[in-house]
Amino acid sequence: MRRHLIKKLCLVFGPRFPRIWLILCPVSVAVLIVLSSSSSTSFDSATLTVKPDIYANYRRLKDQAVSDYLDLTSLSLGVTRLKEIKLCGREREHYVPCYNVSANLLTGFKYGEEFDRHCEVSKGEPYCLVRPPKDYKTPLSWPVGRDVIWNENVKITKDQFLSSGSMTKRLMLMEENQISFRSDDGVKDYSHQVAEMIGLRNDVEFYQAGVRMVLDVGCGFGSFGAHLLSLKLMTVCMAAYELTGSQVQISLERGLPAIIGNFNSRQLPFPYLSYDMVHCAECAILWDDKDGLLLIEADRILKPGGYFVLHGSSLSTKKGSMASPIEEFARKICWTFVAQQEETFIWQKTVDPQCYLSSIQGVIPPCREEREDIPSYYQPLASCVGGTTSKRWAPIQNRSSSSQITPAALENYGIQQDEFYEDFESSLSALRNYWSLLTPLIFSDHPKRPGDEDPLPPYNMIRNVMDMNARYGGLNAAFLEEGKAVWVMNVVPIRARNTLPVIFDQGFAGVLHDWCEPFPTYPRTYDMLHANGLLSYLISERCSVTNLLLEMDRILRPEGWVVLSDDVGSIEKARSVATQIRWEARVIDLENGSDQRILVCQKPFVRR
Repeated sequence: MRRHLIKKLCLVFGPRFPRIWLILCPVSVAVLIVLSSSSSTSFDSATLTVKPDIYANYRRLKDQAVSDYLDLTSLSLGVTRLKEIKLCGREREHYVPCYNVSANLLTGFKYGEEFDRHCEVSKGEPYCLVRPPKDYKTPLSWPVGRDVIWNENVKITKDQFLSSGSMTKRLMLMEENQISFRSDDGVKDYSHQVAEMIGLRNDVEFYQAGVRMVLDVGCGFGSFGAHLLSLKLMTVCMAAYELTGSQVQISLERGLPAIIGNFNSRQLPFPYLSYDMVHCAECAILWDDKDGLLLIEADRILKPGGYFVLHGSSLSTKKGSMASPIEEFARKICWTFVAQQEETFIWQKTVDPQCYLSSIQGVIPPCREEREDIPSYYQPLASCVGGTTSKRWAPIQNRSSSSQITPAALENYGIQQDEFYEDFESSLSALRNYWSLLTPLIFSDHPKRPGDEDPLPPYNMIRNVMDMNARYGGLNAAFLEEGKAVWVMNVVPIRARNTLPVIFDQGFAGVLHDWCEPFPTYPRTYDMLHANGLLSYLISERCSVTNLLLEMDRILRPEGWVVLSDDVGSIEKARSVATQIRWEARVIDLENGSDQRILVCQKPFVRR
C-alpha cells in the first residue's frame, strides 16, 4: 500500500520530492498543534481596544506563543528570505543625508546656500544601514543621561573641546570615555537676567507671562535649554549641520529637543506664529544680512508679543552703535526695543497687526493672505510680514494659565471638538497598551548586549520619541497624562492637513516634514518611533517604504523601538523590509473586525 502511494507521488513530482515539501510538512504539523492548543493565547490575540490589564501576565501567557510564531515565521521564509541590506562603511557612522556641502557646491549652490538642505543632490545613493561606532554604548537613562554622555556616541574631538569658548569648557568636563555637563550658576543667572529685562521678578514667572515655547538658535550643547526645560518651557535647540562637534547631536544625546536647521536662505519648517521667544547667544548669524530677510523670518515664527533675545560678545555694548543696522530693521518689522544689559539685547514683536499697514516710512508690508496657506517647508525667504490676518494672532500675554486648548481655539483651527478629544483618548488607550506590551520586553526580555555582562535594570529607558504622523499631538498629550519622562517630536507630513499650529499651541515640539525625504537629524538620536497611518499614506504618494524604514533605522538608537499601525497590506510590506534590515518584528492582529495591524519592531545592537 505504502509503495503504491509513493509511486503515485513520484508520477506527480518525479523521483525526488521538492524541497519546499520538506519544509511545509513540519510547518503544517506545527500550525495545527498551535491552533488546537493555544487558540485563545496566540501572539496575534493582543488588542488595543481592550483594557491595558490584558497584558498584566504578558510573559507567562505569551512566551510560548511568541516562540512558536517566530519559529513558524522563520521556517516559512526559509526558502524565500529576502536578502539583508548591507552595512555602510565607517565613514557613514554619523551620516546625515541632504547636507553634502561639497556636492552642493559642485551642483552650483553658492552664497551660503551650499550649507542648506538639498535632498535632491543626495537622491540615488545606494541602500545601506548606518551602523554605530565601534565603541558605541547605550545612553544612560534619564535624568542621568542629561548630565553624562559617552564620548564615542557623538563626534567631537578633544581639540574641538579645547578650542571652544570658556563658557563651554566651564560647563563640560571631557574625561576618558565620558562627557559630563555640570550645573552652572551662570546659566541660571543669565536666565534670571533675561526675565528681569522683560519685567519679571525671576525666570520662574516665564510660564505665567506667556513664554512657553522657545527656539534656541545655536544652542551650544543645550545647557540653557536644559535649564528652561526644568521650568516647564518647551525649548527646542536648532543649529546648522556640523560635521563634527554638532550642537544638535550632543543635545539629542542628552535627551534634549533639537533639530538641524539654519537661518540662511529658506524658511524654517515651522508654521507662522509658533514660538514665544527666539533666543540667539553667540549663534554666528548675521541678522542684518540679506536686507533683513533673516529678521523677517524670525518675526514670522514669533507670536505677537513674543521676544527676540540676542546675546554675544561680538555685539557692541553701546546701544547707539549697535542700533544700526539691526535696530533699523527691527523698526521696519514693528519690533520694540525692550532692554539692554551688557551683551544682551531684547526686542518685542508688536501685538498690533495694524502697525504693518501704517504709513511709517520703510515698514515691511504684510504678506498677501493666500501666501500664508503655503506650507512653510523650506520655501524661499519672504520679504513680507506673515500671520497678520491669522485667527491665531493673539498676544502671548493674554494666555490663560492652563495649557489646555479651549473650544473657541479649536474653532479657530477649524477642528471639531469631538475629533480632537477622540484623538487624545485613542492615543491614551493605545499608549497604555503599547507601554504594557513593551514593558516586559524592555525590562525582562531585553537581549544581552554583545560582549557585555547582564546589566541591572533599568537599562533601556525611552526618552526621545518621534510621532511621525502626529495629527493633533494626541500621543504627546497622552505621554504627559501618564507622567512619562519623555519628550515628543511631533511630525506633520507636508501633504497632510497642517495641524502644527494646534500642536505648538499646546506647548509641544513639532515640525513639518516630507517623509519621501530624510529627516534633518543625526543617526541614533531617537529611542522610539511611532506612526499611525503613515505607511498607507506614503504608498498612496508613491514614496518608497524601503527608503522610509532605512531612514527610521538611521535615526533610531540601537535597541530602540518602532510601533507602526496601519492596514494589513502596508504592515506586511513594512514587515518584509524589517527582516531585510535585521529588525526583530512582530505583527499584532487587533481582532476587532478591521484590517488594522500593529507592527512592533526592535532595532538590534550590532557591533562591528
